[in-house]
Amino acid sequence: MGFGADFILGLQRAVTPYNLMACLLGAVLGTITGVLPGLGPTAAMAMLLPLSFGMDPSAGIIMLAGIYYGAMYGGSTTAILARIPGETASVITCIDGYEMAKKGRAGAAMAVAAIGSFVAGTIGVIGLQFFAPPLARFAVRFGPVEYFALAVLGLILLSNLTGKSMLKTLLMVLVGIMLSTIGLDPREGVKRLTFGLTDLELGIDFSLVAMGLFGISEVLRVVGSNVQQGYVKTPRLRELYPTKEELRRSVMPMFRGGIIGFLIGFLPGPVNFISSLVSYQLEKKLSKHPEEFGKGAIEGVAGPESANNSASAGAMVPLLSLGLPFNSATAILLSGLLVHGVTVGPLLIRQHPDLFWTVIASMYIGNIALLIFNLPLVGVFASIMRVPAKILMPLILLITLTGAYSIDNNIFDLWLVMVFAIVGYFAEKAGFDGAPLIVGLVLGRTLETGLRAGLVLTNGSIVQFFERPISGIMLGIATAILLYRGFKYITTVYLRSSEAR
Repeated sequence: MGFGADFILGLQRAVTPYNLMACLLGAVLGTITGVLPGLGPTAAMAMLLPLSFGMDPSAGIIMLAGIYYGAMYGGSTTAILARIPGETASVITCIDGYEMAKKGRAGAAMAVAAIGSFVAGTIGVIGLQFFAPPLARFAVRFGPVEYFALAVLGLILLSNLTGKSMLKTLLMVLVGIMLSTIGLDPREGVKRLTFGLTDLELGIDFSLVAMGLFGISEVLRVVGSNVQQGYVKTPRLRELYPTKEELRRSVMPMFRGGIIGFLIGFLPGPVNFISSLVSYQLEKKLSKHPEEFGKGAIEGVAGPESANNSASAGAMVPLLSLGLPFNSATAILLSGLLVHGVTVGPLLIRQHPDLFWTVIASMYIGNIALLIFNLPLVGVFASIMRVPAKILMPLILLITLTGAYSIDNNIFDLWLVMVFAIVGYFAEKAGFDGAPLIVGLVLGRTLETGLRAGLVLTNGSIVQFFERPISGIMLGIATAILLYRGFKYITTVYLRSSEAR
């Protein structure tokens, strides 16, 4: 049977009432869990995995896949409305999405996020459909050395993410990397920086840091400024959706984000976060108005949101083609496949073509369902901005703390959230941004494990990190960026000193 006939058959199976309901259920549940602070796609899929046991294999996997890419979109809602990232990738959305909400453009930001998720998700599914086998073969060439190089490049690219002081940004990155070392040593199992507290032995969860630095610190800022009514501009009915100009400026970032997200998605590591970071930096470089980034640029929402959703499809490439889950969410999907007796790997398409093409077709349907489900709700979510601050702030605090507690049902986590809230509050007053700290925390673990395992692999030779093709290219790019920025900084200081004389 040919390629087109296989897909048509998969589409026919996907639109059966049973599979269609599983797809819609997964997409809706994913969106809801993405909105709730502390719950991401992995936690939602793990909790709902038992529901798939009694289902047909196709329906069970379709539901889990729907939760996966639905949660990628859902995380943007709280990021835009309350500056609380629902999951890692939404940290970048906080930067401009929340600034748009403060200007009364929350509806426009959420609509663009929904449309971008649909466009990029479709691009990702098309890429998965056509390029899965060759891209998967490239993905398996990534080892510890390549992980390290990828983390280094990600950290270097971040250094001017928010456009604030380079020194302050790098300091926050270093703090994030140091926080990532707390807990058990990944190779030796030795306790590090736990200060005798058993609650720190498993490290500090990203969600707790993000909720404190972004969510509750914003509550403290609003309360501290004695704002009682409308701490953000209340959107009017005609402002709930993007203008023609905003849509025009969003089109290319959506397509670029979709391509970037898919290509990065099939690599190992926190791909949703890295793809949104790369997309943000690219849009800032290409923009005719880079000064608007960090102050409510629509491109700063469209690009990263598209990239992180497309990366979800890209992450399916090594899973379906080689049976290799490169992140925790796809590991849950692999568990679901194995429970249903499906052997995932190079022979999946040959042995289970009906399942493979049904899942691919269902992802098309799921993206359409997400768009239909979320666009009408933009006005409902944006109306939250009409709630007076004296009512809204306690509600945000309650929801955030409930989400933090639900991660591990541990009171200690609430104390951690409050500590990071206070740190975020005073850091912002001092001109420090929280996003670089989050990046250091997320990439710090990949950086450490990649470096240590890579040194073992190369017998302690750091030179071999540059000799390997993939890692050499990434480290070369990182070095070139550092040299360029160093030269630019020295030139700027020299010119200023010359003008002073």
